[in-house]
Amino acid sequence: MRPIRRLLGKSARALASWALYPVLRREEKQERLRRVNERPIEYAFALHWLARSTARDVLDIGTGQAAWPRVLADCGFQVRAIDQGGSYWSGGLFNRHFLVRADDITCPTTDRKFDFITCISVLEHIVDHTAAILGMYGLLRPTGRLVLTCPYNEREFVENVYLLPGAGYGRSAPYICRVYSRREVDRWIEATGANLLQQELYTAFSGELWTFGERLVPPRLSSPSEPHHLTCIVLEKPASPKPSRTDAMSGA
Repeated sequence: MRPIRRLLGKSARALASWALYPVLRREEKQERLRRVNERPIEYAFALHWLARSTARDVLDIGTGQAAWPRVLADCGFQVRAIDQGGSYWSGGLFNRHFLVRADDITCPTTDRKFDFITCISVLEHIVDHTAAILGMYGLLRPTGRLVLTCPYNEREFVENVYLLPGAGYGRSAPYICRVYSRREVDRWIEATGANLLQQELYTAFSGELWTFGERLVPPRLSSPSEPHHLTCIVLEKPASPKPSRTDAMSGA
């Protein structure tokens, strides 16, 4: 029986390789036209915190077509990837690297808990960002950590930077791109009772806001008083829950 299974497995892999070959060839050509972006900064930040943790189960939010969950799985983590799919990927979502389950983080259907959650450049595209934060936080185990990366400006919230005059790209995108500010981060912490373990700011463009001006390669570590466009944040769920704003309002 085992030789038959091995033969079937080998045949299935060969068939998959044959089917994917033209896709990979097309992607190889497209990759030559892409610009280096902020992902090395974001992935390095998340991996830094994962390497310092005892996390085993990891959830990635809004995976899309990225290979990020595959990278995490290759590191030995037990990974689940979810994406709402329809709202962003109007032509349908296909990830050739990893199984991506359909779910909406603003009202997740899974009741599984995780040691670590990553949300890499996704939150800016979610209309109800507070519900998304609460959804992610609710899926964390006590002492679990959440890594968020998104466009950011310390003083100014922007509803959709793509629609502003001077935006470098995105005007025809079928989704929004928010620039979050200190006010939103403080409200996320207040709503969840999370501990802010670290927040880094980066200058990623030559202009005032996200997409404005030329993209800087690599992005530069910055500060609230200097120009900045991107933030990387890690929040921790306390072992003993602190009263959240919701609890306080309900008298709990």
